[in-house]
Amino acid sequence: ASRMKQPGCHLIFKNSMPENAGSSALLQRVKRGWVWNQFFVLEEYTGLEPLYIGKLHSDMDKGDGSIKYILTGEGAGTTFTIDDSTGDIHAIQRLDREVKAQYILRAQARNRLTDRPLEPESEFIVKIQDINDNEPRFLDGPYQASVPEMSKIGTSVIQLTATDADDPTYGNSARVVYSILEGQPYFSVDAKTGVVRVSLADMDRETRENYTVVIQAKDMGGQLGGLAGTTTVNITLSDINDNPPMFDQRLYQMSVPESAPVGSVVGRIWAKDRDIGVNAEMKYSIIDGDGRDTFDISTDPTNLFGIISVKKPLDFETKPSYTLKVEGANIHLDPSLRHRGPFKDVTIVHVSVEDVDEPPLFDSPAYYIELPEDAEIGTVLKTVSARDPDAANNTVRYSIERSTDPEKYFYIEITSGSLMTVRSLDREEIGWHNITVLAMEMNNPTQIASASVAVRILDVNDNPPSLTHYLEAYVCENAKAGQLIQTVTAVDPDEPLGGQHFYYSLAPEAASNPNFTLRDNQDNTAWILTRRGGWSQQDQTVFYLPIFISDGEQPVQTSTSTLTIRVCSCDQEGNVMSCNAEAYSLPASLSRGALIAILACIFVLLVMILLMLSLRTHRKKPYLCDEEENVHENIVRYDDEGGGEEDTEAFDIAAMWNPREAHHHLGKMRQDMLPEIESLSRYVPQACVMGGGSGDSNVHGYVLAKLLEADVDPCAPPYDSLQTYAYEGEGSVAESLSSLQSGTSNTDHEYDYLNDWGPRFKKLAEMYGVLETNSPPMW
Repeated sequence: ASRMKQPGCHLIFKNSMPENAGSSALLQRVKRGWVWNQFFVLEEYTGLEPLYIGKLHSDMDKGDGSIKYILTGEGAGTTFTIDDSTGDIHAIQRLDREVKAQYILRAQARNRLTDRPLEPESEFIVKIQDINDNEPRFLDGPYQASVPEMSKIGTSVIQLTATDADDPTYGNSARVVYSILEGQPYFSVDAKTGVVRVSLADMDRETRENYTVVIQAKDMGGQLGGLAGTTTVNITLSDINDNPPMFDQRLYQMSVPESAPVGSVVGRIWAKDRDIGVNAEMKYSIIDGDGRDTFDISTDPTNLFGIISVKKPLDFETKPSYTLKVEGANIHLDPSLRHRGPFKDVTIVHVSVEDVDEPPLFDSPAYYIELPEDAEIGTVLKTVSARDPDAANNTVRYSIERSTDPEKYFYIEITSGSLMTVRSLDREEIGWHNITVLAMEMNNPTQIASASVAVRILDVNDNPPSLTHYLEAYVCENAKAGQLIQTVTAVDPDEPLGGQHFYYSLAPEAASNPNFTLRDNQDNTAWILTRRGGWSQQDQTVFYLPIFISDGEQPVQTSTSTLTIRVCSCDQEGNVMSCNAEAYSLPASLSRGALIAILACIFVLLVMILLMLSLRTHRKKPYLCDEEENVHENIVRYDDEGGGEEDTEAFDIAAMWNPREAHHHLGKMRQDMLPEIESLSRYVPQACVMGGGSGDSNVHGYVLAKLLEADVDPCAPPYDSLQTYAYEGEGSVAESLSSLQSGTSNTDHEYDYLNDWGPRFKKLAEMYGVLETNSPPMW
């Protein structure tokens, strides 16, 4: 016999062979020596040594180590191990039933040397027994819930469910009991179902809206030593319409200017409601007061405030204040709470109308006037009237807006408002006049009112009738007596009420003419008929027939129009072939010869003009070499007038004093042009300039050099005068000719030196009486 051992129990396996079988058992096939079902082991072992689970033993095991035990299956080698010599099974890892409740393993005994199986492989189960190692948990917490305010006791708020991972079939480890830790006395929880309920009546949201409830779930049926878990439930009291609205003021004072247009907002009122959302929405109405027809009230888009607006125009002078009785009522009512009502409130609104300086007010916004066109200048059309509606009743002055009467046909008396004509009217020119009359307060010119005045000009028979247009007619040479040659009509710009009626006749001077006659058709037309036949262009080509026309209105207007009738040659059907145009011939035109003579004269004049212009241009052109046409451009500057004796910047005066230093005195130079002296003296040979030692010889040599240069240059213009006066100062014989630094009188000077200046200063020496007759000329 053999056994499997396990803590707390012994599994005995019986062998089919007797115990004294001896060694004969080795020669016979041995039947399986053990049968087992399952092992049990507690979870969450926390010891330091591996947990012993059980022992496998074969009756073939003689204890000599020839048998080797092998364990396979779930967790073999990782969670469970077996001693291959003794068959002891141990758990080497911590076991957790909530992770895995059982393991299926397989065991076999083998020959250690040959590794041949001695027994068929057998299967067994290791079950993990539960212990209370998991507390209940609220998987969805924390929770949010709401319940209407004023709910009755016992009203369900929310149901909570806690889960315990322990085995519900083994002991009380998963038996959960609920309790409330925080939230009394407002709420309670059912110990078995976890339903949270209202436990206090008449909870008011307006007093307190939010509550925090802590619920505990404990296993082991709530007994001592059980594990517990908690969660939080945030409970909000939802609003119901349990509070009536109430105005914060019993009397509202508002004001509005009388000029406020219709629809203007006057003010806002609010019936406050402690409820929120739709339960606080209001509807306002004016239920009484003397202003219920003048003002209106509406609810703003939030349905909370009442907006008072102007319904009709206001007038401070007519009524300066109004009183309104306004009611505000809830829109959404709860029938179960009507006993808390009424859900409405009433207030009084006093509206004051502010006085505004208003513009004058005409007694009519528009005027219509009819006036005959023959009205005399100064005729009064209408007297308009406007007044200041304000209490001050300021004086009003009248005028016409000129843009509406640009031709100034009318005038209005500034104080009385009498509108009159100042120009003659003509219906045929302007049939309607639409003018604007302005009224302005005398004390406040910014206050202006306007009124339109439509003036219709009535027709007067003041225009004579006339033929529709200038008519010409023709009569064929083969025309017979009584033949119709033309139908004439008349027009009249007047428009009589009964329509136009024209009367036609020949003028008295043509009434008895033997050629044509006129027949009035009484339909505003007339026929021109021939009185004879035998017409010929040789006898007479044109006839002029005066026609007398009159209208039928009073005063009767008449006119005489002339019809031109030409004699033409016609074919058999009466179509004109040719008419003598002599009546239209102009005076004799110019002959061809005269026209050619005129053109020839014009051509000769043009040639002479061009020749004169050419000669004049040629005469002005200077004789200069083409390649040096722009030479001496610095000389052109002498066309500008200098600054006189005080102008010391126009040129370098030092160069005039000493020609030898003309090239070195460049420090004092005019900014707008180069010194003229430098440009004139740079071509003078130094030998010529330095030929003598005295001052007069210097000037003499300089001038001679310039004369030689000008004589040998065929392209140089004769600018001799330039060299004559362009040099004076200390470097010249005459030194400075300026009198700015002279003495105070002529007696201070001796003029004998004028004799030394040569024949060019002879006249000057004679003027001062110091001429030496025997002095030889310098050149």
